[in-house]
This record gives sequence, structure tokens and C-alpha cells, in this order.
Amino acid sequence: MSARIRCPYCGSPEFVKRGIRRKKHEAVQLYLCRAEACGRTFTSERVKGKRYPLRVIIEGMSYYNLGCTLEETCRLLKKKFADDAGVLAPTPETLAAWVEQYKPLCRYERMRPYAVKLLRPAETVEVVTMAHRQLYRFRYHRAKMFLSLEEFGNRRLERLKQYLDAVSSETPHQYFDEGARMSEVRSRFDAADMIVKGKHNFANDLAAFVLPAVERNLDRHEALQRFMIANDSVTVATEVPVYIRREDVEHLENELKFKITDDGRVSMKGDKQPRQLPQLLTGHIDLVQVRNGMVHILDYKPGASKERPVEQLTWYALALSRLTGLRLFEFKCAWFDDQDYYEFYPLHVVKKLRPASGKKPRRRYVHFRDGTTAEVPREHAAKPVIV
Repeated sequence: MSARIRCPYCGSPEFVKRGIRRKKHEAVQLYLCRAEACGRTFTSERVKGKRYPLRVIIEGMSYYNLGCTLEETCRLLKKKFADDAGVLAPTPETLAAWVEQYKPLCRYERMRPYAVKLLRPAETVEVVTMAHRQLYRFRYHRAKMFLSLEEFGNRRLERLKQYLDAVSSETPHQYFDEGARMSEVRSRFDAADMIVKGKHNFANDLAAFVLPAVERNLDRHEALQRFMIANDSVTVATEVPVYIRREDVEHLENELKFKITDDGRVSMKGDKQPRQLPQLLTGHIDLVQVRNGMVHILDYKPGASKERPVEQLTWYALALSRLTGLRLFEFKCAWFDDQDYYEFYPLHVVKKLRPASGKKPRRRYVHFRDGTTAEVPREHAAKPVIV
């Protein structure tokens, strides 16, 4: 997280540690800005003026949005943080003030009154731990999925709900011990006609709020997933298991004319030469969202601006499309961190439209943030255009 810390007064990334500030319930690291024109002392906290640690505030809002009352939430917090020296549970009045203050960030508040009538707090989120070579914790917000489908634009995504409903009982766990990982595929899709759009998304704000409360880097994914499944209005599942078989890929290539493999061969991590596509490819999607009539597949990547997980996310979309029966047209993929968000259509990666015979291909242009313009490549390209 130190790479993300900047002086709040001058924006300089140059700083050194300067002791500890003792608060009532926690100790906060102080930093000294090394900029010559500044030299002020600051902390990395995103939440200022609070007596309670950020992790207590986050847990309190999460329990409340899962359907617990204010009093029940305070009892749960007291029990959970009983071993932390000096950490006390907030009063219901304090918790209510937090909920009201962070309402613009935790947009699930608009759905909560309807969700508490559908399911009890213990039934709202289904949690399943899956031993797929390593432990993955699948979370599925049943109430949010049901309420999302009530919106007119999302009604055709009913098959996604059917798949998520069946994950805990029908997932073929042996596939994830036998199959190769989608993240290990090193083949490069043709990036012609493909655009990756960089923008600011609500997921950036959620990550920027949650991550300062995480002490270990290994816990970043888990903390962000728990917060988003409980508090935002569109994340319906986390660590969703998906798989795709070789015959599924052959069908997509032969029937739908997708360009996925190089004559049935792909490059895998550690291989010097391409080999035949494995019989099974498996993976786990960090976050699945339902919004604006589409299924959004999100992957949290620290340092997102330096990452290009286009192939991995495209495989996720292909697998989830086959498992749900939804068209690839109804999927969007994105990767993000607390500052950057990049999204693209997986259909543009595997489906290349050709102009009718005798006609020249129409030129397409994109406009960058700095005002410059570039033509989208029509021929084979190794890297996508990022706007």
C-alpha cells in the first residue's frame, strides 16, 4: 500500500515514516513529506476524525447491510473484536451515523428494505469453501440476485441466477483438480478491432475505501470481496468457479466462427512450444456483477495500469457463457484497483467481422484523453488499443 500513499497536501509520493500517533482504539502510522515546499506530517487514513478503526466501521456496515438490526450488529462487533485491546463496540446511535454517512458509497442501502423481507440475515449470502488445489470461498448474494432480475433490463439474465443457485450442489469439483488453469494460458488473442476503455468506476472508490484497513497484502482480495458482496448494489457473487472443455471450444470455433486457438493449439505457462488445448480449463472469477442488462466479470489486480489480463478474462467470459447459456454479447470484462479501471467486450476479442466482398473495411477511430486520435487496427494486432 505504500506505493499508493501520497501527501494529501501537495500530492508528493516522497515521504518517510515519522513515528506513531496513539488514538483511543488504535495506533496510526505518521509520515513526513519530503517535498521541499511542503514538509508536513500526515497519515494514510482515508477516514478522518473517527474514534474507531476503519476495520470496525467496515464490519459494522457489512453486518447491517446483510440484514442485521443496529443492536444485533453492535453485539456481533463486540464479540468479534473482543480480543483487540482497547477496541469497544460502537453504540447503535454511532452505527446509525456511519450508515448514514457512507450511504453514497454503500449503495445496497436502496435494496436492503426489500431484501430483509425476502431472507433472514443468515440466508442472505451463501458461503461455500471449495478445495480446488487451494481454498476458494464462493459467496453468492441470493437477495441481491433476485432483486436485480426484477429490473426490466436484467430480466433476460435469469440463467445466471440458475447457475449460481446450483454452484454449491452441482459443481464438478474433480474438474478443478484435473484441469489446467485459465490464468496459465499464454496464447495471445488477436487484438484487431478491439478497444480497452480506461475510466473511473465505482469499484475504484470501494477499493480505495477498503484497502487501507487491510494489514496483509494476502488479505486484499478477501477483504474487498466481502465488502462488495455486502455493500454495493451490483456484485452478486465472488470466486465463481467456471470451466470449459475442449469440445466446447471446438463448438465455438466451428459453429460460431470464433477465433480462439491456433488450429487447436495454445501456449501454456512454462512451455516453449504450443501444444494441444487441454481437455479442461478451469478458473475462479473474482467478482460477478449484474448491471445495465449485462453480466460484468471483474478481476482485482494491484497495479492495474501495468496489467493486461485480457486473455484470462476472455476465457472466464467464454466459460461462463457456455455454462449459463447466455450469449457472449451479454458480457463485459474489466480489471481494476483503487485508481484505475479498464473494461472491454470479450466478443470483440474472439469475433472478427469481415467486410462483404468488394467492399473496403470501414475505418474506426478512437479519441484519447489527451485529445489525440488513433485508428483502430483492422489487421492482426498483438496489443489492444487502450482509450
